[in-house]
Amino acid sequence: MHPKTLVVFSHLRWNFVFQRPQHLLSRLAAHYRVLFIEEPIHDGGKTRLEISAGGPGVSIIRPRTPLHSPGFADDQLNLLGPMVAELLAGAEIGQYIVWFYTPLALPLLEGLQPRAIVYDCMDELSAFAGAPPQLREREAQLMLRANLVLTGGPSLYEAKKHFHPHVLCLPSSVDADHFSVDGRSGDEALVKRARELQGELSEPRLGYFGVIDERMDLDLVCRLADADPAWSVIMVGPIVKIDPDSVPRRPNLHWLGQQSYELLPRLIEGWSVGLLPFALNESTRFISPTKTLEYMAAGKPAVSTPIKDVATLYGNVVRIARTPDEFVAACVAALEETPANRRDRLLAMQVTVSRSSWAGTAAAIHAALVDGLAATARRGVEERTTEQLA
Repeated sequence: MHPKTLVVFSHLRWNFVFQRPQHLLSRLAAHYRVLFIEEPIHDGGKTRLEISAGGPGVSIIRPRTPLHSPGFADDQLNLLGPMVAELLAGAEIGQYIVWFYTPLALPLLEGLQPRAIVYDCMDELSAFAGAPPQLREREAQLMLRANLVLTGGPSLYEAKKHFHPHVLCLPSSVDADHFSVDGRSGDEALVKRARELQGELSEPRLGYFGVIDERMDLDLVCRLADADPAWSVIMVGPIVKIDPDSVPRRPNLHWLGQQSYELLPRLIEGWSVGLLPFALNESTRFISPTKTLEYMAAGKPAVSTPIKDVATLYGNVVRIARTPDEFVAACVAALEETPANRRDRLLAMQVTVSRSSWAGTAAAIHAALVDGLAATARRGVEERTTEQLA
């Protein structure tokens, strides 16, 4: 039997920033029932699993426990393991694949009997601020047990390919229709909301969207705002793991907070330049920002610090700036591009975007899972036949 359920353990919440897990799993839900199990939340009430809908075919499982331990801490796992086993038994789920976004949840495999194990390595989590010391050891164990390992970009692929025989490099993709001019919805509520948020801000507008944490070069963001008071520098996204009071403040620097994925194209529509002002540190060494292709699909020129995957994959269409002065100069060049240069850039971006889609990436993963399970079944038959003939 082909398993019809993906049991996913994630350090990211489904209703957080819409990114790789949501893009892939919402599309794989056409083939599988998806149980998206988030990190436990402290709750003074009874230990339980809170279940809600995350879209067609996706169930969000949010454990609530009396423990204060963060994330998939070991004492949380002791409570969570029996609850997950009971959930699968109660739903009569016998054929399933376990999918990890964080190796910290690896001990939850005890008591489970998946047909296959997938590790989607979208970040080098051990390089992030506050990473638990056991993360590297658990990842090494997960690499030994996984049937399939996915990486979110070429840098991660190069770092992981020697530790597993079946590693697929599947860089961040894009839903081009969602961000393209032709694909934008005519929903007046979204237009109105975008106007409320930034309609009064002066042009040109230079914008970023995504998580704002230790990966962001806040000094560079400040430098951009100081470069020209006429520029509106717009930062869209939740501020996490850093003190919100630590972000720079300028009259032309605007922090708009987390906004919905549906609203992003309407916000970008009013921007002149898309920004990737990432710091160069251990936490950004392996990142492959999803927003790079999304800026392109929206037709916006993009300027980035020399993030390896951005330079490797998109250096021909994204301006790469190695110093703050270069970054400011690249923004000026983007704002002053000629009609001919704009035409050439848009054509190059369209070609680049056409080569990548979340639908295609999800299809490649599904094919790899089907092929892998078929190969496992064949090996099982061959081994049983060999034993019978012996």
